[in-house]
Amino acid sequence: MPRTQVGDIQLYYELYGPEGAEVLVLSNGILMSTASWAFQTPVISRYYRLLLYDCRGMWQSDHPPGPYTMEQHADDLAGLLDVLGIEQAHIGGISYGGEISMVFALLHPERTRSLIVADAVSHVDPWLRAVVEGWIAAARTRDPRTFFNATVPWNFSSRFVREHPDLMAQALERYALIDYEAVICLCECFLSLDVTESLSRINVPTCMMVGERDILKGREYAETIARRIPGAEFHIIPDAGHATCWEQPEVFNSIVLGFLSRIRR
Repeated sequence: MPRTQVGDIQLYYELYGPEGAEVLVLSNGILMSTASWAFQTPVISRYYRLLLYDCRGMWQSDHPPGPYTMEQHADDLAGLLDVLGIEQAHIGGISYGGEISMVFALLHPERTRSLIVADAVSHVDPWLRAVVEGWIAAARTRDPRTFFNATVPWNFSSRFVREHPDLMAQALERYALIDYEAVICLCECFLSLDVTESLSRINVPTCMMVGERDILKGREYAETIARRIPGAEFHIIPDAGHATCWEQPEVFNSIVLGFLSRIRR
């Protein structure tokens, strides 16, 4: 799959699904890659043109020196859409990707058909700051096991970790490949997020979802977003931690496709 020049960087992207279909963008969480949407890609791309990509600082895209900003990420996505000739898209993402999506909807409303946000926040309170500063400290050790132990309990429910030792082993292997300097830039960018007071300006159909067992960016944050965006749908995904698209992929996909079907009608 290709990389393309967007402004001052090269972005990696993947496109799936019918060429004439409406486009759905899914943006990654900080430690995700395009491969992390493995449970969504074959299902959603039956009905929509699915655009996956790594934002600046992630995996196969360029990792320029920081600092990064959420506005920069949103403009990078707009630039990618320009290169691909896509005027409008349904804009979605999980965690960091959900936060990019909200900022995109605020900065580029004319290009946003709808908004899908999973397990994200609209501002960083002192508790969440403490958690993420702990991630940054672990990342600075450059030790995969230390960073794995600091992040995995927040990203997955205890049930999922116990029941999927194979996936946890694979994740630990990937942690050895992480560009820790870039991850630190992404985490520091997240700490500057503060769009709660602006959410009322979003006037496109919006779907907000959160894992029932998400202890990182849980229900209270999701309720704030859903309450602030006029007419937003709100869904709690049962028995799922922060990584809802992995832990309950069938439910996640059903919510996304159901939402998109309703707004098309």
